[in-house]
Amino acid sequence: QVQLVESGGGLVQAGGSLRLSCAASGGSLSGYDVAWFRQAPGKEREFVAALRRSGGTTVYADSAKSRFTISRDTAKKTMNLQINSLKSEDTAIYYCASSGNSRIILSALREARMYLYWGQGIQVTVSS
Repeated sequence: QVQLVESGGGLVQAGGSLRLSCAASGGSLSGYDVAWFRQAPGKEREFVAALRRSGGTTVYADSAKSRFTISRDTAKKTMNLQINSLKSEDTAIYYCASSGNSRIILSALREARMYLYWGQGIQVTVSS
């Protein structure tokens, strides 16, 4: 059973930066489609960014295009989300997700239902 664990969250001042990481135990993130989602208080979970298993294709939510970067660290076997110029509206629980062996078509990478494995989530709080 693959388990995903997020790290790197916390309390950050507006304008600052944060790097979230996601590691897999009992499996690997290599060769899978991976993504980050977030859920703000009182709101539904929303897509943030995704990275295809091969070729490095990335997909971002419109709200994340200019400040968020999703990447893999092959050596550390992690998947990361760099967030710059943090805003109060970035306050949320951030979740990493993996498709497992199933390949997700490009148009469906934003859909949470396409991901098989999920982390427990990590809190990011931005203070103004």
